[in-house]
Amino acid sequence: MAFVSSVLVASLALLNPAFAQSVDGSKYNNPTAGPPSSYFAAATSVPVAALKSAAAKASTAAKDATYPINNDGGAAKVTIHSDWSKFSEGAAFVWVADMDVDCDGLDYKCKGNPDGLPDTNFGALAAYEVPWIVIPDKFGTTYQSVLPGNNIGAVICDGKMFYGIYGDSDGDTPQVIGEASWLMARTCFPNDDLNGNAGHGNVDVTYILFTGKDAVLPSSALNKNYITNFTTLRSMGDNLMAALAKNLGLSGGSGNPTTTLTTKTITGTSPTATCTWSGHCAGASCSTENDCSGDLVCKSGKCASP
Repeated sequence: MAFVSSVLVASLALLNPAFAQSVDGSKYNNPTAGPPSSYFAAATSVPVAALKSAAAKASTAAKDATYPINNDGGAAKVTIHSDWSKFSEGAAFVWVADMDVDCDGLDYKCKGNPDGLPDTNFGALAAYEVPWIVIPDKFGTTYQSVLPGNNIGAVICDGKMFYGIYGDSDGDTPQVIGEASWLMARTCFPNDDLNGNAGHGNVDVTYILFTGKDAVLPSSALNKNYITNFTTLRSMGDNLMAALAKNLGLSGGSGNPTTTLTTKTITGTSPTATCTWSGHCAGASCSTENDCSGDLVCKSGKCASP
């Protein structure tokens, strides 16, 4: 199965440096030539659509959790939810917001960012090289014990999922929500020319931020400016997302990526097929590849074998 094999390879990379996708971050510190999206994309069989749907149903507000998406009067407000924060593995905060561009840090002079700051919360990250997400400073302070910095996070945007880290906070007045680094934002919406003064305004991006020390990207995989090992980022992200999916009862989630996942036999199609994501098997309606289980692809609006 694709989910098991892809995550297993990533896990092996942590044990064998020969597999590790180590990079010289400075070579990617360019507004038009950052790391390719494949370096920080989720495994293809992570149930992205199901996770997005589950996130939309979250309803328990965390403490100090509601913020506007910008500092304009009457701006929409977004609440960070804690429904998923009590799990023993894969615990996370979740919210749905827009996506503005944060260029603080090494690339604070990015296009459209005249008031950028030369530092980020935990260093001086390069916005062109590091996929990061931003949280309001008050929220980060309230939950500092479980969000010490550089926690693994993920965004679901335009039907795709990408991993990043909690790399910066917003301290404006008022503090706002819905920001990500130049790399993350332009990877999510590559055709929109997003920059420091032009973000994605629709409130349709799902943010998932994992909590606890076990969710922190280690110093062996990043320094104060760059992510230096994207294999570690992807491996940790896939492991945490598998645990979260399992906790939410979403097929395809497993807390142990080296163990073969159990498949369901789905009848009613011809021929009979195995499928790990009920409702997204062969014959199910789809609009993108992410709507279909495992290796199935979207053909003429229906999930089907490649």
